[in-house]
Amino acid sequence: MNQTTSSGAEDTQSRSPLNPRSYRPSWRWGAALLLFAAAFVGLSSGVSLTERPDVQSAGYLTKAYYSLGLFVVGGLDLGTPTGGPLTGRIMLWTAFFGAPLLMASAVIDALLKAMAPQRWQLRRLRNHIVIVGAGQLTTSYLRLLRKHEPATQLVVVDVAVEPARSQELRQTFDVTLVTGDITHDFLLRELQLAKARQIIFLGDNDFQAYEAASKVLRLYPNLRHRVVLHCHNLRFMRSMHDTQVAKLSITFNSYHLAAKSLVEQTLLQHFKTTRSRDVVVIAGFGRFGQTVMEELQARAEEELEKVILIDIDADRRVLVAEEQQRLGGNYERLILQGDISHPEVWQKLQELADLSIEKPTVILGTGNAEDNLRTALWIKRQFPNALVFARTNDISELALEVGREHGINAFSIKQLLEDNLPASWLPPEC
Repeated sequence: MNQTTSSGAEDTQSRSPLNPRSYRPSWRWGAALLLFAAAFVGLSSGVSLTERPDVQSAGYLTKAYYSLGLFVVGGLDLGTPTGGPLTGRIMLWTAFFGAPLLMASAVIDALLKAMAPQRWQLRRLRNHIVIVGAGQLTTSYLRLLRKHEPATQLVVVDVAVEPARSQELRQTFDVTLVTGDITHDFLLRELQLAKARQIIFLGDNDFQAYEAASKVLRLYPNLRHRVVLHCHNLRFMRSMHDTQVAKLSITFNSYHLAAKSLVEQTLLQHFKTTRSRDVVVIAGFGRFGQTVMEELQARAEEELEKVILIDIDADRRVLVAEEQQRLGGNYERLILQGDISHPEVWQKLQELADLSIEKPTVILGTGNAEDNLRTALWIKRQFPNALVFARTNDISELALEVGREHGINAFSIKQLLEDNLPASWLPPEC
């Protein structure tokens, strides 16, 4: 399962606001071209001007120059159309009125944008997607979204965003960035949610996300089943499972999604290659370790002989996991409390299970990437037969390179998440 970092150059280019696929030209360009063509054709058809009677004998460049001049002075120094065919005069009169009106509307639009750029942008939102939170999870979601929705209007909302991060989101994903509290009624009205296709909560405050989602669903029933809600705390998410807000939303946890991917795409395949039931060591029983255990029990319980859980706070975390889900089954479950960097922990483990037999699975899944990689190298040297996984949070070139050299499966939560975001979470067409 050694992962390689996918090249982002092409994706970044395709998502850039300068890319033709994501650039939305103003209607004024088309209108200006039509008005210029009407003026030019009118002058070329034999229509003359009261203040420029010699225009009929002038060349095409002169007629083009007079046609462009209508956008600046509106024909005030040219007089009015006279003579020639009726169709030509109608076209020229249309340009005489249309060109200065178009120019005036562009000037007014520019002034309004300069005085209140954000509010002007929000007033024009239609069929858009609102994303709450500007962290790394938002980047992962935007990357998937822009592959399928290159031109859709996107609004990112957060209480505070660093200037560099703000510039990255705007330039890379062509989003409108709004600073404010999503629970405030005024901001909800400004976001034009009655006309939105979807709202996605990817912030760090779980209670605030559920609070805002509840208010959105009450005020804007058009968004029912179009709210995607991320919850960091698995315990809180499970406790809210039977509530109305959860039933009307798509709720998920990033660690659960990553763990599901790891089990389905790698561990199940490995279990099929072994002759007997498997020994699995999960070092780090936090949110990720608990969801790996949950997925193993749901999808591979009959493949397990023994599962050993290691964590510095293992006893309490196992009790919490047992409160939320049924642990146990037709396999032996052992608990070791201690730091994975402490040699004594692994000495105790070797008394409980012989890792030199068959192909045991060892998952180093703590939040400390350095400890995971160092311990993975030690285990692989001691037990070359073992299938060893080392977790990082972000994509790490170092971990991937070391993994390739030493037969360790380096993986990142971020990469597992990005590769397995369900396409069904993409906003439906209105």
